[in-house]
Amino acid sequence: MRAVLTTLFLVFTGLAIFSSCFAPSAKEKGKMLADKYCSSCHLPVDPSLLDKETWTKHVLPAMAPKLGIRVWSGDQYYPVEGKPQPGQISFNEWVELVKYYETQAPAKLTPAKPPVPLQRDWFGFSMKHPVGVDSPGLAATTLVSFDTATRHIFTSDSYTSTLDTWDSSLRKTGSRKMPSPVVDILYTRDGGKSSPAIITQIGNMRALDAPAGIISELNINDLHSKQKDLMPFLKRPVQTLQADFDKDSLVDLLVCAFGHNQGGLYWLKQLPDHRYEQKTITEVPGAIHAAVGDFNGDGWPDAMVLFAAADEGIWLYENDRHGGFKSTNLLRFPPLNGSTSFQLVDFNQDGKLDILYTCGDNADFSMVLKPYHGLYVYINEGNNSYRQAWFYPVNGCTKAVAADFNLDGKTDIAAIAFFADMQNNPAEKFILFEGKDHQLNFTPHAPPIEKEGRWICMDVKDIDGDGDEDIILGNYGRGFVILDGYKPDWKEYQPFIVLENKQK
Repeated sequence: MRAVLTTLFLVFTGLAIFSSCFAPSAKEKGKMLADKYCSSCHLPVDPSLLDKETWTKHVLPAMAPKLGIRVWSGDQYYPVEGKPQPGQISFNEWVELVKYYETQAPAKLTPAKPPVPLQRDWFGFSMKHPVGVDSPGLAATTLVSFDTATRHIFTSDSYTSTLDTWDSSLRKTGSRKMPSPVVDILYTRDGGKSSPAIITQIGNMRALDAPAGIISELNINDLHSKQKDLMPFLKRPVQTLQADFDKDSLVDLLVCAFGHNQGGLYWLKQLPDHRYEQKTITEVPGAIHAAVGDFNGDGWPDAMVLFAAADEGIWLYENDRHGGFKSTNLLRFPPLNGSTSFQLVDFNQDGKLDILYTCGDNADFSMVLKPYHGLYVYINEGNNSYRQAWFYPVNGCTKAVAADFNLDGKTDIAAIAFFADMQNNPAEKFILFEGKDHQLNFTPHAPPIEKEGRWICMDVKDIDGDGDEDIILGNYGRGFVILDGYKPDWKEYQPFIVLENKQK
């Protein structure tokens, strides 16, 4: 009998040891919970991407209600009655999830070290200021845009909701009141002549779901003309593009409506009477930037779109030739990236368009400088496959435009950063990357303009008509400052500056 008991004891002891060896650790269980519940909305986020305080005091309390957990007094949680609904987490699992992020997150994020240090020089540019704007008023520029046909610069302001016109001497020649700030102008041409432009008015710069955005048609060169609303009541539209998506010889519109919790990507189909019918391509928030082209070579216009809310990434929408689109995800990014822009550029001269991508929007629940913000290049390897080939860290990077600025046959890049490290590295607010070859080797140049403004928008065009590309930088002088105790030391009244290219 004793032998039997001894055998049973050894068996059960062995089973206990065996099961304990394969029981998930607290870290492993926390990761499994993050993968299970967070992946329903976006890519799971590793704890290392934020510091401990930001996770526990800001991000997790903001995420709790989305998973059915109530929040009390900041970061104090309590369960709700009844069983969790589908997709919601139990209270005990939530406690384990919070502990996972709290124990695995670093105390502070380690700043990124640029692979090549900034060169403090003008890279062949000189600065020009607008005339007659040295008043104490605040600039909140939401648009800078150069019309190559009329050689006028157009700007808009968030505080005044005006659309202003500037001539070649940078003197204001006109101003008109708009229902809300203009964030995008699409210049149209009819037989080579200027036609009414397509104006995108955001409605509200703040993160709201109010349907106050408008897509309108306006003769921007006639101050007495009135805007014709093509599609009102959109939620924070930010960009409008043109294409005849159904090949009926009527030019349609593609609208990115960023929204907040709601938004979408819309096809505005032009009808024979020139009204527009709104057709939804996808009803999710975050559409921030798009490009239109025949990306699959079938002769029909497609769209490539960057989404920057929750499930961030770039999607290809292929025209199905029957009034719809087939979507394919090309790249996905963590929701902490704060995606801001992309551009299609053939960097390696292989005949395929690569992706220049920027991320750095920091006006959210995690307002800390992030070492993974900056500029990325993804090389097109064919069959809708892209490989990350280059990264340069820039805190709060907002936009990048590739062009051959010094006319040496190599691709350069101009980049702005609205949420730059103002205290320790204000020069990164604007950087010119000089392309050294076709293998993604760049020398970064920082012209000494950090005291001139804080750049939120940019346009790259040949403004003076001398054959090289100039740059307009729009200044949002005050607001959206994420650094505690930091006081702006730049010109808050100046709406924009022009960097004139002196290569020719």
